[in-house]
Amino acid sequence: MAEQLQPDLILLDIGLPKLNGIAAARRIATVSPGSKILFISQESSVDVVQEAFRAGASGYIVKIDASRELPTAIYTILSGGRFAGSRFNGQGLTEAFRGAITQ
Repeated sequence: MAEQLQPDLILLDIGLPKLNGIAAARRIATVSPGSKILFISQESSVDVVQEAFRAGASGYIVKIDASRELPTAIYTILSGGRFAGSRFNGQGLTEAFRGAITQ
């Protein structure tokens, strides 16, 4: 669908039924390079977040925080920035993966 629609923003989960979200992000980056990917997942491991960014994500928030962080994440990403949810403050994410951190 991403290849056909070329969306500005794709909301993606790590745990997909048929394809891992990280693998899906890599495929999306190939077929729709202009699309930004925002992960919204239950997974809160820093290693998973870093892997998501390496796979081409522009943002990552944890589902439980989505009602509070989703609008800011979308705005930041569509404005050309990167976003990692407030849950990751002080978690040792490198500057390349941190992007904008909310409080």
